[in-house]
Amino acid sequence: MAYIGQSIKNGTFTTLDTSGNTYNGSNTAFALGTQVGSPAQLLVSHDGVIQKPGTDYTLSSGGTAITFTTAPASGASIFIVEISGAVGGPLGSDINGSELILDADGDSSLHADTDDQIDFKTGGTDRFVLSSANAKFNVGAYNAEATLTDASTISWDVSTSPVAKVTLAGNRTLGAGANPQTGQFISILFIQDGTGSRTLSLGTDYETAGGSGLTISTAANAVDVVPYFVKASGSIQLGAPQLAFS
Repeated sequence: MAYIGQSIKNGTFTTLDTSGNTYNGSNTAFALGTQVGSPAQLLVSHDGVIQKPGTDYTLSSGGTAITFTTAPASGASIFIVEISGAVGGPLGSDINGSELILDADGDSSLHADTDDQIDFKTGGTDRFVLSSANAKFNVGAYNAEATLTDASTISWDVSTSPVAKVTLAGNRTLGAGANPQTGQFISILFIQDGTGSRTLSLGTDYETAGGSGLTISTAANAVDVVPYFVKASGSIQLGAPQLAFS
C-alpha cells in the first residue's frame, strides 16, 4: 500500500553497525560506533520489541554507547537506527542572506540579507529589525496590562508587570516595587471602586518631587494614571503628575 501524506523533508535515518557487540545475558553497555546527543534520537528494537528511551535504555560514554536497563539475552537480535544524526554540537550551517521560513504559508520568517541586521517578518512584512546600531519596531510595541491584587499592601512586580492597574476597595499602601531594573519606565492605574474616597500611601522606595507624596482622585470610579521611572534599586521616582480621568 502506498504511503499517504507528505514525505519527510529533513533528517537522516542511519542503521548503526553493532555487529561487534556481544550479547551474552550479562553485558548491558554496547558501543554505537558514533556519538548521539539524546536517547530519543535512537529507534531501538530488541527481539522485535521497540524500546522506550530513558526507561529501557540510556546513553553512556558521552553518547557513544547505549546502556540497556536489562542485559540482552545471549543471541539477542538488536538493531538500532539513529535519527537525524548527533545533536548538541554547533549548527555548522551558513545561511548568510537566506530566509528562514517559520510558518506553513511562508509569510513569517527570519532573514539577514543586510550586513549586521536581522529582519523579523510576520504576515509578509518586516515587523522588527535588529541591527548593530539599534532595534526598530515597525509596529506598536507594548506591555500587556496586568491586574494587581487589591490588598492592604499592594504587591507589584515591576519587572514582570511594568504596566499595571489595581482597583482600590479600601485605604491602601503601594508596596515596594519588586525586581526593578534601572532605567525602566513603569506605570500604574489606581482605580477607585464604586464607593470611592479610598486613600493611597506609597512604599519607602517611591519618590515624589519635594517629598510631597501622591494624592489620588477620590471620586467613585475615578482613575489616576501614574508613570514612574526607576532611578536605581530602591529609588522609583514619580515621572510626572498623575493624569486623572473617570
